Amino acid sequence: AQLFIGLFGFGGLSFLSSLYILEISYIKAFYNESWERRHGHPIDPDTLTLLWSVTVSIFAIGGLVGTLIAKKIGKFLGRKNTLLVNNGFAISAALLMAFALQAEAFEMLIVGRFIMGVDGGISLSVLPMYLNEISPKEIRGSLGQVTAIFICIGVFTGQLLGLPELLGKESTWPYLFGVIMVPAFIQLVSLPFLPESPSYLLLEKHDEARAMKAFQTFLGKADVSQEMQEALAESCVQRNVHLLSVLELLRAPFLRWQVITVVVTMACYQLCGLNAIWFYTNSIFGKAGIPQEKTPYVTLSTGGVETLASIFSGLVIERLGRRPLLIGGFGLMALFFGALTVTLVLQDHAAWIPYLSIVCILAIIAAFCSGPGGIPFILTGEFFQQSQRPAAFIMAGTVNWLSNFAVGLLFPFIQRSLDTYCFLVFAAICVIGALYFYFVLPETKNRTHAEISQEFAKRNKASRPEETGDTAVAEKANRGPGPHAPSTLDKGVKDRAV
Repeated sequence: AQLFIGLFGFGGLSFLSSLYILEISYIKAFYNESWERRHGHPIDPDTLTLLWSVTVSIFAIGGLVGTLIAKKIGKFLGRKNTLLVNNGFAISAALLMAFALQAEAFEMLIVGRFIMGVDGGISLSVLPMYLNEISPKEIRGSLGQVTAIFICIGVFTGQLLGLPELLGKESTWPYLFGVIMVPAFIQLVSLPFLPESPSYLLLEKHDEARAMKAFQTFLGKADVSQEMQEALAESCVQRNVHLLSVLELLRAPFLRWQVITVVVTMACYQLCGLNAIWFYTNSIFGKAGIPQEKTPYVTLSTGGVETLASIFSGLVIERLGRRPLLIGGFGLMALFFGALTVTLVLQDHAAWIPYLSIVCILAIIAAFCSGPGGIPFILTGEFFQQSQRPAAFIMAGTVNWLSNFAVGLLFPFIQRSLDTYCFLVFAAICVIGALYFYFVLPETKNRTHAEISQEFAKRNKASRPEETGDTAVAEKANRGPGPHAPSTLDKGVKDRAV
């Protein structure tokens, strides 16, 4: 059940790369033709550039809006129902974008991108939270990586469907956006059969019966007394505590380094330069002598490498831990960004050097997907308790989408000023991120939320006020039941937890 939610939890989010996979010339030609039909003259180049920039960047604005409304919707509907309702955004956006060409209205494409951004913002806030809450701590990282794996598979599928033989033609490119409806419909008809988050039911809705049933469904066993104990221990620590707002989260001294770490992680996730790689891919393939008509087929290799690297990360994350994968991922990205800069500067000196540039591009993509590509969302769920988690995902999502918008806005100017040396900027960001994680980030593998909070308390030099009298209780519950503990949740278990 946990794996199934990961497979289809992102609805159509995985296909959002479609705009970049398609020939940009098709969309710009569509804008020009629509403008000429309405006004009787071709569109001004500056106006076309502005419309294209709005089309690209408005997705990030929609993502920010989705992030900001996710908490309120999630509190009212719960995790599962929020994901169900969110499919309405995906289907609406897909229909708008798919029929934009027939309607001769480029505004439909822009509005569709915005609505799809809202869908993405809600998904990236609610789904990682849902997966974190339903996952046993022993496999929490692997299940968290499922989202990154299927985003990569979605990118690869978009690249495949964007080939000229399929939907990558001038007459059929809008239908590539319509594919978004397929995973959205699958989730819409399947997710109602799966339970709500047990932590949400127990800690926010105080429904122990449904929470126990949800634990039994997700874990596939009848005896879930230990899991209920851990959840009740967290409830005991957080009794009489309301859901924190973002402002309260930022002001809390006992959460200071968790907040800083999430901000740094999400900023590095977007500012590490992976989006810039896509800007150079086609030109580098051309320099290597690959004909333009063959470029879409060669580009499939990037999607394949993304998918394989993310699967690798999912398989080893519970063995190696989050910390080594993050530090190693950013460190390798910095190394290969430096190598890519050298090969781009020297690419005209020998015929084989552009092939080294291709190797560097694939290595950067692999390094990103093996760690930094999925772990930031896992850490956000692991750092914070139930009452803090919705505000934490709002904060993380806000940093994520603002950083995404900043990259889209500033990269053309950076590239124009520094040309091939622009990758040194991203190499520096990767080095800063790797150093920060080396000195600050604790390992969270196979740890409960209470244990992670205690690890950060050493650096914060402050602990949650409610924890001072309850830490021993939480630790006792987290160690599991004693040798004579009952196998099901009964009054004795409840009394001991309290």
